[in-house]
Parts: sequence; C-alpha cells; structure tokens
Amino acid sequence: MAADTGRYRSAVSKSRDPSGLLISVIRTLSSSDDVQDRETEKSRLEDAYEKCDRDLDELIVQHYTELTTAIRTYQSITERITNSRNKIKQVKENLLSCKMLLHCKRDELRKLWIEGIEHKHVLNLLDEIENIKQVPQKLETFMASKHYLHATDMLVSAVESLEGPLLQVEGLSDLRLELHSKKLNIHVVLIDELHRHLYIKSTSRVGHRGKDKDKGRLGGSTPKDSSILDVSSLSTPRKLMEPSQFGTPGTSTIRDLEDLEGDPEENSAEFMGILIQALAKLKKIPETVNAILERLEPELKQILKRSTTQIADQIAYQKGEGLVQENQPRLLLELLELLFDKFNAVATAHSIVLNHLQQIVVSPNGAQEGIKLYEQADVSAKIQTVLQVLLMDYLDVKNTRSAAEPSAQLSYASTGGDFGAFFAKKKPLRPKQSLFKFESSSHAISMSAYLREQRRELYSKSGELQGGADDNLIEGGETKYLCKPGARNITVIFQPLLRFIQEVELSMGPGKQCQLRTFLTYYINDLFLNQVRTETNKEIEAVTKVADPLKILASADTMKNLGVQRPLLQSTIIVEKSIQDLMSLMKDLSAYSNQFLEMICDKLKEYKEICNTAYRGIVQCEEKLTISASWAKDEDISRLLQSLPNWANMAQPRQLRQKREDEEDFTRAAFAKESEVLTGNLGDKLIPQNEILRDVSDLKALANLQESMEWLAARLKGFFSNLPQSSSASPGSDTQVSSREHILQTLSDLSRSFQDIADRCLLVLHLEVRVHCFHHLIPLAKQGNYAIVANATSMDYDPLVVKLNKDISAIEEVMGAALQQHKFQYIFEGLGHLISCILINGAQYFKRISESGIKKMCRNIFVLQQNLTNITMSREADLDFARQYYEMLYNTADELLNLVVDQGVRYTELEYINALSLLHRSQTGVGDLTVQNMRLQRLKEIICEQAAIKQATKDKKITTV
Repeated sequence: MAADTGRYRSAVSKSRDPSGLLISVIRTLSSSDDVQDRETEKSRLEDAYEKCDRDLDELIVQHYTELTTAIRTYQSITERITNSRNKIKQVKENLLSCKMLLHCKRDELRKLWIEGIEHKHVLNLLDEIENIKQVPQKLETFMASKHYLHATDMLVSAVESLEGPLLQVEGLSDLRLELHSKKLNIHVVLIDELHRHLYIKSTSRVGHRGKDKDKGRLGGSTPKDSSILDVSSLSTPRKLMEPSQFGTPGTSTIRDLEDLEGDPEENSAEFMGILIQALAKLKKIPETVNAILERLEPELKQILKRSTTQIADQIAYQKGEGLVQENQPRLLLELLELLFDKFNAVATAHSIVLNHLQQIVVSPNGAQEGIKLYEQADVSAKIQTVLQVLLMDYLDVKNTRSAAEPSAQLSYASTGGDFGAFFAKKKPLRPKQSLFKFESSSHAISMSAYLREQRRELYSKSGELQGGADDNLIEGGETKYLCKPGARNITVIFQPLLRFIQEVELSMGPGKQCQLRTFLTYYINDLFLNQVRTETNKEIEAVTKVADPLKILASADTMKNLGVQRPLLQSTIIVEKSIQDLMSLMKDLSAYSNQFLEMICDKLKEYKEICNTAYRGIVQCEEKLTISASWAKDEDISRLLQSLPNWANMAQPRQLRQKREDEEDFTRAAFAKESEVLTGNLGDKLIPQNEILRDVSDLKALANLQESMEWLAARLKGFFSNLPQSSSASPGSDTQVSSREHILQTLSDLSRSFQDIADRCLLVLHLEVRVHCFHHLIPLAKQGNYAIVANATSMDYDPLVVKLNKDISAIEEVMGAALQQHKFQYIFEGLGHLISCILINGAQYFKRISESGIKKMCRNIFVLQQNLTNITMSREADLDFARQYYEMLYNTADELLNLVVDQGVRYTELEYINALSLLHRSQTGVGDLTVQNMRLQRLKEIICEQAAIKQATKDKKITTV
C-alpha cells in the first residue's frame, strides 16, 4: 500500500496534467483496501482544493479587471453568434418560400430570359454595324499616318464580319464591295512602301555621308534621323520576332507592335517588320516575294541612276564654287564607292526582310507554310549583274565608243551608179550652223542650277532623287556617263572593286567565286591586256617602223619637260612612256603584275632588237663592220679602253675626282697606252673610205642613240629597283614566285643590255675619230712628197691635214650638240697624243724630206694643234712634242747625236733611229753605209748611257730620301 502511495506521489510530482492526476487518484482509491489510506488521500485532496481556492481567489483579486473584460467580451460574442444563427434560419426559410414561388412561374421566366439574350445580340450587331460603317474613314486615317498594321487588322476583321455574321445584311452590300476591293488592293501599297524602305530609305543616309563629314569638319552637328535605316547597327527587333504576333492578335497586341502616338517610320527595321506582318494578315506573302524578285533589278538600276545624278550635281556645285572640274575616271570611282555603300545597305535591308519572312513561314500559327522565299544570294547576284552592266558601259567592253568615232574615210557610198555625177561641179554646201543657242545663256544656266537645287533639297528630305538628265553628264547614245567610257577606267576602280568582290565572296562561303570576279578576270585577261598590248605596239611602231628611226628626235618642249640637256630619240621616249604606263598599270592592277612585267619584257626585247638593227645599219657596210665598230666589238680592245682612267673619269665629274700629284703623267701614260694599242692593231696599212663613217649624220645618229640608250637604261633601273620580289597583292605558288624572279632577272639583264649598247656607241665614236686620223695621216707620210723647194704653192697646208681638220671640226660640231660635256671630252681628249704618235711614226715612211718639207710638216702640226686646242680648250702639248721631233731634223746626223747627248733622251730608240735614217736618206755627204751603221751604233750607246745616268739619278734620290 505504501508502495502504491509512493508510486502515486511520484506520478503526481512528475505529471502536471490535471486529468492525469485525477485518473491517478481514482486508480489509487479503487485499488486501496485500507480506509486510512483513503482518508489520507481524501484529506490530501481537500488540502489541495483549499490551496487551489486560495490561489484562485488571489489571482481573481490580482486580475479582476482583465477577468471582467474577458467575461463581458465572451458574453457579447455569444450573443452575436446566437443572432446570426437566427438570421440564417430565417434566410433558409425565405429561400424555401421563394423556391416554391418560382417553381410556380418557371415557363414565364424562361421566356423573358430568352428574349433578353436576343435583344443583347441585336444590340451587339447594331454596334458592329455602326463600327463597320466607320471603317473606311478610319482606314484612310491609318493609311495616311502609315499605321498599316492597324489598318490591315481593321480591314481584315471588317471583311470577315461582312462575309460572316453580317453577310445577310443587304444594306451593307456596297460597303462590303468597297472594303473587299480595298482588301484586294491594299497589299500593293504595302509592297510599294516596303520597296521604298528597301531601296530609298536604306540608302538615303549613305548619300549624305560626304556632306556630313564636311559639316563635322566645320564643327557643326547634325541631328540623327532615326527614320533612316542605319546599316551599321541593323538588327531584327525582338518584339517583331515573338511567335504570338503571327496569330490573329487582339487590340492590345497590335498596340504593342505599332504605337499610334509615335512616328511609325522612326525605326525602319521595325517598320519593315510591321509591313511584313500586315502582308501576312492579308495572306499576300507569295505575291510580296514575287514582287521583290521582279522589282529587284529595276530598283537597283534606279539607285544607279540616282547616284549618277547625285555625283553630277556635286560636280555642278563644285564648279559653282570656282573649282575647275573635268570628267575624269575619279568620278567613276566616286560613283562606284557610293554604289557599294548603297548596295550594302540594300543587302542589309533585304536580310532583315528575309528574317521576318522566314519567321512568318516557319510560324505554326501563321498558316503560311509551304511558301518559297527568295535568298540573300539572289540579291547579291542581281547587285553583281547591275554592277557588271555598269562596268561594261564605262569600260567600253563592246567598243562602241571607238566605233562611234567619225571615220577618216570619204563620206560617200559607192552605189555602182554613174561616178561622173560625183566628180561633176556642185554648188558649194553651206555649213549648217545654228545662229544661237539657249544652253549657254544666263537663263538656261540659272534654270539648270535651280533644277539641281530642287533635286538636292528633295534628296536631303526624302532620299528620293528625281529630275531629268544633268548637263554635267556625257552623252553616250541613250546612256549618260560621268566620264568618257574607256578601258583605262579599270585602273582607277580596280582596287575598290576587288575589295567589294572579296566581301561578297566572304559572305558566300569558302571556295566560292562570284560572277563579278569571273567577269573582271575575263575582261582583264582577254580584253584589257590585249588592248593595252595593241595600243603599246601601235605607239612604238609609229616611231620605229620608219625609214631611219635613229634620226627622228624628240621636240624641244619634250626635252624641257623631261629635264634632259641633249636630244633623245623619239622612239626611246615613246618606249619609256609605254614602260612607265605599263608600270603604272601594274601598280593599279597589282594582281596582274606578272602579266604586265612579261609585256614590258617583250616590248624591251623588241626595242632592243630595233636598236641593234639600227646600230648595225650605221656601222655595217656590205656585211662588214667598220674598223671602229669591229674594235668596239673586240672584247680585248673594249675591255682595255674601259679600264683606262679616262673612261673611269668620264662617269665622274672633274671636281669630284681624287687629285693625283702625277695626274698629268698618269693621263699621258694612259693616252700612250691607248695610242700604242691602236697603232699596233692598225699597223701601217692604208684605210679605205668604206671602212670609216664618212657621213657626219651617222655619227650624230650614234651619239643620239648613245644618249637615248643611257637615259633609257637609267630610267629602267629606277623603275625596276622599286619592284618587290614577290607580288603582295596575290601571293601564288612557288611556280609563280620563280616565274616572277625570272622576269625580274630578265628585266635587269635588259637594262644592262641597253647600257651596253650606249657604251658600245660611245666607244665607236671615240674610236671613229681616231680612225679618221689614221685614214688621213698615214697616206700623208706614205704618199706625200716633202722633199720640196720652198714656194707659195708647195708651202700650203697638206690637203689631207685640211680634210682631217674639217672632219674633226664637223664631228666636234655634231658631238657638242648631241653628247654631254664629259662624253664630248672623252672623245677628243688624247686625240692630240694619237696624232703626235701617228706623225712621229710616219717619219719612217718619208722617202726624203727637205728643210722646206720640215717647215711644211711643222705648219701641218701647228694647224692641227690649233684646231684641237679650240676643241679641247687645252694646249695639246703632245703636238708640240711632234713638232719638236720634226724640227730636230734641221740638224745633220752628227749634230743629232750631239743633241741627244746635250738634251737627253726625249723619244724612243726607234723614233731616234727613224729620224737618223730619214736624215741619211735626205742629206748628202752623210758617208757610206758603214759610217751610217756606226752612227746608229753610237745612237744606241748614247741612249743606253742616258738611261743609266737617269736610273742612277733616280736611285740617288731614293737613297737621299
């Protein structure tokens, strides 16, 4: 029992739940058999209740106010619930009564309900009829404000209503016909508006690009016209691409697509999307696609026409500002660049339209599936076609301009009739001349300016350029051109055209070639290059296919323009001009540089053969070269002459040469070497006249050829030095690179060959003057009679010397006018030394010579010296040396030996022997042959002694130093 009581208390202490406590007490009382325990439990409970009452009283006293408020609130809530229950009960009773009453009036109420529905439908029809009557007026308003999507949606809805619910309304038949007709024709307006944005709005900003740049330079600011299609930032609007638009949108959807408050053309891309939406509602997408394809080429041609007029108007305004403007290919370049920009803008606009059309076709709600659209490639092809036609006209592919030139032949036709009528005397025809014209009058000029101004204002506002032909355009049949059509126009437009072609091919994809490139390649390879080759051949043949091309010189004005001091061959200038023209063409058409280089090679090879042929025609007689030409052709002689200092000094001005202390002796040694070589090659034979160039005009021709070849070689060297080793414009395979290197090597060889011709001509002139000296002076010693008695006739100058002087003077006159000064000096310098050697060596050929003969010989030398001095402007001391040699013959043989001892050795041993032998032949009392041999032996001993003394003196000077 005690254990149960403990468990109970523990349970009571652990659990605060009153219900649990009550159950625990009941369980304790029911299970306990002891009365005391029950009493104890009872007393405990009573104590607990008393404590609970005391606690409750204390809480009531403490929270009396809150308790009172809660009791009152509970009482009011109870009352409201009771009232609500009563009201609900009353409503239920009322509804039951109404239900019973309505059940009694059911048929009458049904009839009234049906009549209400009918009246409501009639009112809706009347409202719809009233709205449809206002459709034409609203349609005109929307069309005028260019809210085409609202207009189309309203029209389609009205026609559907008229052909649907309102079909039986006879009073709407006229309106039905009117709206149906408008529905059939409204797509034409939409298509025209679409084309206006495709071809005019999209390109109008491009037309003012140059003008905006000018305004930007002046500091002005131009507000951006947002209604014009900006080709640089075109993108398909997001809201026009939502699929919900392709269904039958409600008023809210159309309002979202087309704002009635703003300008519908503010964004051209969105506006074209709205036009496509409107056409889709009309189910006219196939007709739209067909119209775009049909009008594509004509619209592009209209852009071409407007652009041409625009460029012409710009020229007119520049003329008005005082600028002298000619119709040049530069205008064609401006036209093409403008067309490229405009056509790119048109292509971009077409891409936007195609995007909208594609969305219409693939939309599941549009009911437009199965429609075949055009492609961007079709637009590109038409653009290329229009450009190709333009290029064919301006490049004169059909050669219509040359065919239209007036013929130089007689203007009558041979009809096979009476030719006597043609030769009969006729009345002189008065030339048909107009008395006056209005085209140059002030009224006509002001009227043209006014029309241009009107076109300019209209174009600046709407982008539409209208008006007739401009007076700045060149007439060409029915077509008018900005510049004269011709094949050379390709040089100006080739690079921009090539860039445009590359852009087109880049959009086509890798490995594809556009038709414009095919046309350009065909034109240049098959037409232009052949035409250039023909023109070049014609120009060169005009100056080379003549009787004597080396005697046709350029005019003085041409020489002045070229900045040259001596005459050049006309053929050389024409060839250089042709090469320069081909080089310019190669620069402009860099992709075809190898073809032009090959053409240059061919022309230079042909001209080289022409020059060689002309050269041989001068220096060759009866298939035999003249002596000077054969010597110049000889490699040993030419190499020796070119190794001498006078040849090296010729290419260097006198003030730039390095000064030598023994320059005079050095030059004299060079002249002596040259004279020795020439004398040794020619020997002592007489030179016939057919082996020299007797005609001075031939020498002049050689001089002109030399100057021309040297000038041409220098020009070619300047041209070819700037050529790149490989073509940067169109890098090709290794074969093309090697071919270009071969061509460049050939050109370098040709340049050197022209310089070789010039050097050969100069050597021939240098040698020819010296051959003339041999030709006249060798017969003087071999055939002349100088054992003469002094008299007036015998003491005259030798005729051969006079002829030589005349030849030298004539050659000097020609060479002075034909050759530059340093070349002129090269020809005549050293000539006195050669003449001196010829005259001194000629002493051995005199049979006898008297004192009068010696005097005559000295006079001959003097007159030659005087002539050469006038030419070279120097003393010509070598001829003094020859004169002193002959004056030495005034002595006897023994006196000559003593003179050698006194004066020293001045001549060679052979020359002294020739002089001593001539004295033996000429003077009497010189002894027998033994005595003469003794003198010769004594002469040799004296020369040896003098040589030993000279060497010893030289060694002593060296030792002293």
